[in-house]
Amino acid sequence: MEDKNQKQEERIQKQFSFSVEIDKEKEIGRQTYLASGSRKEDDAEHAWHMAIMAYLFREHANEKIDILRTIMMILTHDLVEVYAGDTYAYDEEGKKSQKQRELAAADKLYPILPEDQAAEMRALWDEFEAGQTPEAKFAHAMDNLQP
Repeated sequence: MEDKNQKQEERIQKQFSFSVEIDKEKEIGRQTYLASGSRKEDDAEHAWHMAIMAYLFREHANEKIDILRTIMMILTHDLVEVYAGDTYAYDEEGKKSQKQRELAAADKLYPILPEDQAAEMRALWDEFEAGQTPEAKFAHAMDNLQP
């Protein structure tokens, strides 16, 4: 019983540590202004808006999609930017190292989680990056609609 409780405590601690770490996403500034024009959005706002849009527009997907998987992919697609930073659409110099920086960030970020959740979250991020599945294609479409 002691071993089970200790493992559960370690798991919760890893989950909490990850939650605290990804809070940094709120500090990653983007170049896109809010609809009101009052200020620029942050990465967390971008992901939230994309997730809501995916839910609303899911009926217009070209292929049948798993909306929960799509929303999770959207919510996790920019988490690596807590280490890699945001690369702006017109930052040609930044684009040269973007993939490398984001891969290194994923290698650093996801292992904070318990092993099973790290694998699941990393798989979602990899799937989004590959852009091949119906869910990833739809997530990319939402990213283009809400740049």
